[in-house]
Amino acid sequence: MPELPEVETVRQGLAPAMEGAVIERLEQRRPDLRFPFPERFAERLTGRRIEGLGRRAKYLLADLDDGAVLIMHLGMSGSFRIEDGPGADPETPGEFHHPRGKAAAHDHVVFHLSNGKRVIYNDPRRFGFMDLVARAEIEAARHLVGLGIEPVGNAFDGKALHALFRGKKTPLKAALLDQRLIAGLGNIYVCEALHMSGLSPEKSAGSLTAKSAERLATSIREVLAAAIAAGGSSLRDHRQANGELGYFQHSFRVYDREGEPCPTPGCSGVIARKVQSGRSTFYCPVCQK
Repeated sequence: MPELPEVETVRQGLAPAMEGAVIERLEQRRPDLRFPFPERFAERLTGRRIEGLGRRAKYLLADLDDGAVLIMHLGMSGSFRIEDGPGADPETPGEFHHPRGKAAAHDHVVFHLSNGKRVIYNDPRRFGFMDLVARAEIEAARHLVGLGIEPVGNAFDGKALHALFRGKKTPLKAALLDQRLIAGLGNIYVCEALHMSGLSPEKSAGSLTAKSAERLATSIREVLAAAIAAGGSSLRDHRQANGELGYFQHSFRVYDREGEPCPTPGCSGVIARKVQSGRSTFYCPVCQK
């Protein structure tokens, strides 16, 4: 499933095409994805101006001019692409034109915008979804309620992390993946940040010192920033909105590197893999304490 960097990369790619544009027509090509579409979905979106495109955790949020917010989640295999409208030059640089045929059969939603662009949502496995909620009720929306602090937000630092984990006996890896504490972190970037900070994934979250918490918070922010700059990680389905793959997977320190030498200078360890809460954890048993 796409993690925060992949969703943020998609947001950045879609924003120039969607922000400020009016949805002149919306094609809804099936009644549901992971969940049924909201009642009168296409009708309610037609004619609405997209005032802004934001992100909360792993969700895209499109603010509309009538006070509603379109919540979009990519699920396991969802992706967006941008195409020029009818009559535009098909060779326009920067535009990704999806191959027709079998893949295009999974184009489930098409936004026809006033600027001549089409934004197309494709989802072969249909684990993504879209919903409409009032902006005034966004924090209580069923998808967003109870989400924790944003790890790229101004409020996230070592002090905040230390306070969140105080008294918790759960392993550090599990605590970092708890969306009620920190929203948007996933398995890949937690493994990477723990290695960068030299902390064991099995360490009790509540045992973090203030100094270690600061080091970990800094590592999380640095890993996420680098991943966003690289367009995210493309392991299976992730594509940027222009059709390009992300390339942060080429910079992994430990994730999916089982058996390889630890990249920490001077460390003699070998990257190991273990299963924690049903997920693979990649780490160095020598330098992560």
